[in-house]
Parts: sequence; C-alpha cells; structure tokens
Amino acid sequence: MSSLTSSYRLQVFSRIVAATVGGYALASAATVLLTLLWPLPKGQAVLAANMLSFVWYTIAVMWVFSTKSATRAWIGMVLPSAVIALLSLLLIPAGALS
Repeated sequence: MSSLTSSYRLQVFSRIVAATVGGYALASAATVLLTLLWPLPKGQAVLAANMLSFVWYTIAVMWVFSTKSATRAWIGMVLPSAVIALLSLLLIPAGALS
C-alpha cells in the first residue's frame, strides 16, 4: 500500500489546481498586458501575445511545482496575476469596456 499522508496528497492537489487555474490566469493577464503594450497593429499584437502565453503558462506550471510550499505557489500565482490585471485595466483605452 501507499504510505503517502492525506496532507501530502492535499498539497499536491493544491499545487495542481494552482498550476492549472493560476497559470491560466497569469498567462491570460500577461497576454492582455502585452497586447496593450506592444507597438504593433492590434491583430499582430494579439497573435504574438497569444503565442507567447504558452511560454508563460509553461513557466508558471514549472514554478508552482518547484516552490517550497503550496501556499507560496498560490501567492506566486495570485499576486502577479492581480497586479498584471490591474495594470491592464488601467491601460485599456476609455470606452473599451462598455
């Protein structure tokens, strides 16, 4: 049988959720910010930022499983995602949200 404790299993599950949900949020927020910042035509900026989002997502997943704790992994996903989303919200041209 397995000698893994339920605490260990819960930490692994938490990291899996942080990697999938948090990594997606971080990659999406970074995509929006890069689309707004790049001095390219909007179509090309969206395409380039979307292609780069696969790199961001991969880095986020690797980072989540390399940190010392699941709490640190969650903080490392939520905090940058919130900051990047706030910057994106501030950079969106007036009237674009309505």
